[in-house]
Parts: sequence; C-alpha cells; structure tokens
Amino acid sequence: MRLIDTHSHLFLEVFSEDFPQVIERARAAGVTHIFMPNIDSTTIEAMLSACSVYKGYCFPMIGLHPTSVNANYEKELEIVARELKFSKEYVAIGEIGMDLYWDKTYLKEQQIVLDKQVNWALEYDLPIVIHCRDAFDYIYKVLEPYKKTPLRGIFHSFTGTAEEATRVLEFSDFFIGINGVVTFKKSHLPEILAGIPLEKIVLETDSPYLTPVPNRGKRNESAYVKDTLMKVSEIYGMSPEAVGDVTSENALKVFGMLK
Repeated sequence: MRLIDTHSHLFLEVFSEDFPQVIERARAAGVTHIFMPNIDSTTIEAMLSACSVYKGYCFPMIGLHPTSVNANYEKELEIVARELKFSKEYVAIGEIGMDLYWDKTYLKEQQIVLDKQVNWALEYDLPIVIHCRDAFDYIYKVLEPYKKTPLRGIFHSFTGTAEEATRVLEFSDFFIGINGVVTFKKSHLPEILAGIPLEKIVLETDSPYLTPVPNRGKRNESAYVKDTLMKVSEIYGMSPEAVGDVTSENALKVFGMLK
C-alpha cells in the first residue's frame, strides 16, 4: 500500500506529546510522504523543526493562510518572501487562498495576498496549495488570468459543487484534495467524485481537523488518510492499492518529485 498525505499540520501543539508515535503510525499505514502547509510567521519554526527531524519524509511549504490576513499582511508577506529567497527547503507555497466564512473584513487584502503568492509560485516554480471557504468565485477571479501559465497546485479540502470542480480542472496542472469529509454521512462528495477522473485526485488529512469515519470525533492524524482511501476506492470501484498508487503518483507529480 502506497499513500501520501498531501496536507497535514502535524507541527501544531496538539501533537507535541506524541509526534514520533504519530509518524510511526503513519508509516505503518503505508504513508510514504507527509506535506506540511504553513499558516503564518508564528508556525514556521515549529513546522521546519518537525520536518528537519523527519527529513525526506515530512516536507514543508511556506505561505500566508487567508485567516491570518489582517492589517499587518504586508509584514507577513515580507517574511514569506524572505523564506523563499533564502531557503530551498520549501516544496510549495501554501496554504494560501481565501476564507470568507468567519469574516469579510479583509476580503480585498486576501485577494492581494493570494495574487502576490501566486506570482511567487511562478517565479520559484513551486505549486500552490489553496484553501477555499465560501470564496470560490473570488479565488477563481484571482487565478483566471494565470490559466495559460505553468501554474500548478492543489485545491485542498475540496467541498464544492460539480461545476466548481469542473472550473478547477480548467487549470490543466491542478489537482483536487480529498480528505475525511468524503466519509461523512451527509457529504455530497461521493456524487461529485463520480465526475472527476482519479488522475486529478490527491488524498490528504488536514490533521488535526476533519477526522474521517470511523475515527470521527478524535484528533485527526496522517495514518487516517487510509480511511479516506478506503472510501475513495469504494466510490471509484477500484482496489485500495490501485487508488493509493494513482493518488500518490498525482501528489509526487504536483510537488515536482516524480522520478
């Protein structure tokens, strides 16, 4: 079994007591790579520390999360710019995007921050990992001018409509990130996935959030990507091994690691 967790916040405080055990459980589940998205300047040190302990297994991204965009956003972007300039460790720019679920105060700033980071992705030839919450049309509007560029990336934790999935896939080098939400009783994702080729899907956990059934209610961790795999295998009518292989290859492709 080959599995990749393309989105996991294992560097957060909630894992500080048992981080090595979490990694061991992931390895035992067949997880070969864990990709860690940054949040803002307060998380860089913890993320890099976690990735240095498990170098070659855990891989860091750099970016400014939309919920961390506020009046101080220019200073935060300066830190991202500095990290990109002086470190070759980062495998993606993420997680970035827009989130209008809680608050629309900084809508304009979120658009500016997203566009700036998209430009850096092109400059440094890195994929982007997009967070989208109640903001699909706004994000699409920012991304649309880049449709004919080499921009590549993942629409992380996709919970949109079939039409939105189609619009994501207008970008030929974009993939759709599927996590534990697909296992939830009221999820509409199984119907949406029916119209998306498996070659466009990557798996993720978004640990410690969105724990899949049958562990829902517990803290999520990378090993539980296997529960999402089982559901996705059921939806596509394929063996877990085959789905694991295809989605892992997709992940390595988008992160530029396909041998």
